[in-house]
Amino acid sequence: MDKLELKGKWNELKGKVKQAYGDLTDDDLKYEDGQDDELYGRLQQKTGKTREGVIEWLKSL
Repeated sequence: MDKLELKGKWNELKGKVKQAYGDLTDDDLKYEDGQDDELYGRLQQKTGKTREGVIEWLKSL
């Protein structure tokens, strides 16, 4: 998922991500331009998935 795609879909995806992993906070899911690597890292820590796994998971939502 490239930066533009992530930015465009993030508000929509955020709710689905929170439903799947209730322990994720708004701070964990905060997305700002240029911070996609940090976001993927936080999702990796919380979900136990690899970076590629997180990206594929987000694409499937």
